[in-house]
Amino acid sequence: METYSQMAGFDISGIPIGGGNPFVLIAGPCVIEEEDRCFSIAVELKRICRDLSIPLIFKASYDKANRSSIHSFRGLGIEAGKRLLSRVRGELGLPVTTDVHSPEEIDRIGGVLDVLQIPAFLCRQTDLIVAAAKSGKPVNIKKGQFLAPWDVRNIIEKCVISGNKKVIITERGSVFGYNNLVVDFKSLPIIRQYGYPVCFDATHSVQLPGGAGTSSGGQREFVEPLIRAAIAVGTDAIFLETHDEPDEALSDGPNMIPLHCLSAILEKAKNLDRLVKKQENL
Repeated sequence: METYSQMAGFDISGIPIGGGNPFVLIAGPCVIEEEDRCFSIAVELKRICRDLSIPLIFKASYDKANRSSIHSFRGLGIEAGKRLLSRVRGELGLPVTTDVHSPEEIDRIGGVLDVLQIPAFLCRQTDLIVAAAKSGKPVNIKKGQFLAPWDVRNIIEKCVISGNKKVIITERGSVFGYNNLVVDFKSLPIIRQYGYPVCFDATHSVQLPGGAGTSSGGQREFVEPLIRAAIAVGTDAIFLETHDEPDEALSDGPNMIPLHCLSAILEKAKNLDRLVKKQENL
């Protein structure tokens, strides 16, 4: 099994990821509900991460293409997303990422992104993976809830053969019966052995897909212990979604972390990450 120091890392707009570096935080609200509100969340996230010296990549979705109900809010659309993410990048100096769902969307919004994110349900869509890889930008691919950890070898190969080795694989739990997910923490070192950075999605891992009938439920009370578990096992990035009022959020509210709770969670995570990587790289 590879150690962190042996694993290849790379930079995302000046932020090193992998190779034994401290974990990178990928965070933001699930979906862009209002542009000004989303920007305010980005401002507060930047402040929190600056105070803790945690590298941050801001994430927000312009379209939630996979919703339980046709009546669910999907987002403000690609042009609003492009405008908001460009503003976060330009005014706050933060790298940004968002979900892309087709090669055409990569052409339309890829220019403002520092990382392209492939949603879990699209992780085997070859044309999408190849187009993302050929953009030359880092690609964060969420492992589908239906895949075994060793299945990501095929996903990584699609990127590498397409000329891009800047690949991150995100673990976000596996289907466990109806309306439930479970995280097998063996998956993190299994994925890491392929030589690319691994990320743990802490908030989608506590999602209860479709558990509320016309929407997904969630168990946000388990986010913090799962973050600690992932860092103890070893991870290069933590993905989480946060909101100033998650109980009022229009998507994934039950599993998002209240913004005012985030600093305490991240401080503990940083301290544990430092200890784990120091021991592993000895």
